[in-house]
Amino acid sequence: MAQKIELGKTQELIVTKETNFGVYLNIPGGDKTGHILLPKSQVPEGTGLNDTLAVFVYKDSEDRPIATMQKPLLELGGIARLRVKEISHIGAFLEWGLAKDLLLPFKEWLYEIKAGDEILVTLYIDKSERLCASMKVYEFLSCDSPYNKDDEVDGKVYETSSNFGVFIAVDDKYSALLPKKEVFETYHINQPVHARVAQVLEDGKLTLSVKKKIPEQMNEDAGYIFKCLKEAGGFLPFNDKSDPEDIKNHFHMSKNAFKRATGHLLKDHLVTIKSDGLHIV
Repeated sequence: MAQKIELGKTQELIVTKETNFGVYLNIPGGDKTGHILLPKSQVPEGTGLNDTLAVFVYKDSEDRPIATMQKPLLELGGIARLRVKEISHIGAFLEWGLAKDLLLPFKEWLYEIKAGDEILVTLYIDKSERLCASMKVYEFLSCDSPYNKDDEVDGKVYETSSNFGVFIAVDDKYSALLPKKEVFETYHINQPVHARVAQVLEDGKLTLSVKKKIPEQMNEDAGYIFKCLKEAGGFLPFNDKSDPEDIKNHFHMSKNAFKRATGHLLKDHLVTIKSDGLHIV
């Protein structure tokens, strides 16, 4: 298949024609119908016929393909966090480093946004052959992170699911999931998350945990439960038979974590566990 100039990408093109208003570019060996204009204001000084220039190709305000020497913050198939400039009747316009702002159509929104927000988006070509942004970034996040099991990472929430958990973009780049069983609070879009890599899956995606390794987490959980007991006057109506959801809602931990922590307190003779609940010794 013959090469062609690609919309939404930076590419090397050669100068095929000089005019008073700029130069025309094409791929090496391309036919005359494939040329594209680089406006005069963008042409580097000293540029001549057959010179090669690295340019980004997009569409101008009249929907014509045009080249620029400016480097946008986002290219086709990539992801970037962009600032919302304004909301209009057709969607949001985002700042991406070019004179013409980037449209984020309403149908590509995952949640409500406003001017000034910084949102994670990808770039795609719509049915009208125009470059647009989308908040649906899941399939464009990288699966080749440098992180290993037990590494600590930082990311931001970009989507939540009642079935799967919280989807997080680590470093605004890598695909990660905080599984439903690890979710002990309400997470919001763009919320920063500091977590530990619990597992690197075969496909490279990261599974995260906001809990520490078991021995360290057990000590922390035990301290938290004992603090809650003291604040409650020395008694709380929870034991091994309590409902897991009740434990999760009250202590923000799983029932297994609760049992490990209370077992630790029992071993240290700090509490007793009776049929009605936990008692400080």
